Amino acid sequence: MSNKPAIPQGTRDFNATVVQKRNYIFQTIRTVFELYGFQPLETPAMENLDTLMGKYGEEGDKLIFKILNNGLDNPLKQEQIVADFNKVLEGKNTKGITERALRYDLTIPFARFVAMNFGQLTMPYKRYQIQPVWRADRPQKGRYREFYQCDADVVGSNSLLNEVELTAIYATVFERLNLPVEIRINSRKILAGLAELCGDLDLLVPITVAIDKLDKIGIEKVKEELSQRGIDQAQISIIENYLSIDGANEAKIEQLKQLMGNNPTAIKGIEELEYIIAYHSNKYSSKLIVDFTLARGLNYYTGVIFEIKAIGAQMGSIGGGGRYDDLTGLFGVPNVPGVGISFGVDRIYDVLEELQLFPEAVQKGTKVLFFNLGIEESKRAFNLMQALRETGIATELYHEQSKFDKQFKYAEKKQVPFVVIIGSTELTEGTCIIKNIVTGEQKTILQQELTTQLF
Repeated sequence: MSNKPAIPQGTRDFNATVVQKRNYIFQTIRTVFELYGFQPLETPAMENLDTLMGKYGEEGDKLIFKILNNGLDNPLKQEQIVADFNKVLEGKNTKGITERALRYDLTIPFARFVAMNFGQLTMPYKRYQIQPVWRADRPQKGRYREFYQCDADVVGSNSLLNEVELTAIYATVFERLNLPVEIRINSRKILAGLAELCGDLDLLVPITVAIDKLDKIGIEKVKEELSQRGIDQAQISIIENYLSIDGANEAKIEQLKQLMGNNPTAIKGIEELEYIIAYHSNKYSSKLIVDFTLARGLNYYTGVIFEIKAIGAQMGSIGGGGRYDDLTGLFGVPNVPGVGISFGVDRIYDVLEELQLFPEAVQKGTKVLFFNLGIEESKRAFNLMQALRETGIATELYHEQSKFDKQFKYAEKKQVPFVVIIGSTELTEGTCIIKNIVTGEQKTILQQELTTQLF
């Protein structure tokens, strides 16, 4: 048996360089959220299983990480535990084995929070949340089992101005990250209208689940899946015509109007898209893409839906969201409209790395290393180091008295740009030597001038 340490597949360790780059993304998003009046919220890593199950559709429920109950080693309960495990193996849930699960996303826990605190919240309630989520997915590029989401949601308002502002948040964040993107939009009302055009609103879920896979499997495989779900050839032909709509935003909308005719559900969805486009007709019009193939395979969406694609990068969606007008109704508080968006931080990181878009200033670390050349020398260095720290300069004192070569190598490996040397001579004269590791430049100054002369 190997004792070699490892981490679970689909999870990662982050060293200082990666953490600093991720914090740059987090802070950019957080700043924009707060600029638009959103307030922070945090919820537990685990939720009750019945809070999560049945909220993400057939495919999503399969990806929920369930947590085993404690006490399963109780010998007095072995017979019942075996029976419960057999139920689990049959694909059923049983409270005897698991009552809790890791959160799959931040939206359902948010809806649960709103339902539990509805009477105390100021409506409309605007919150943002930046926390990890877990999915039992197959790990691959840009897809992990543990990853962060950054969400912004508004509940308690039907106004499409919320969608307009969330669109602007997306555009603003990616402008600040210097990352070119397409903000793709559609409406679940349009997809519902498509199902009605096919003759049955109950077809909405199988249609959206299949369409949501279009980018991955192609139109022919989508048609096969639709057929396997009991959709006939005439209906598939309507869906294919819908998916073939192409051109600029205005042209797409005109083609859709012709296909949908007087279907009131689709007309309402079209009006929503036209409203958002009109608001952003100047500044963000080039980023907004009407995409009728966009489905967002989560069942709780009811109106406008969003998906973000990075331009020039080999990556899928890096953000998404939409309107969910009765999500809190799942928890006994009906008729609370809501809309929200999410940023896929891990994928955004990968794209920024791929396109080399991280600014150099993101890399933070020790700026000055004081050499340790003796007891009295190090005491004086420590006092000067504290003075630099008080001015905001990240500083270290080498941990022990060592040869120059060893301390220089430490500075080089940590990419510390400056070293300060105080030997016996400098201690007596009240001076210090500053050496620039990058250029090799070296100068001697008075110790009291260090804070002003260093940079």
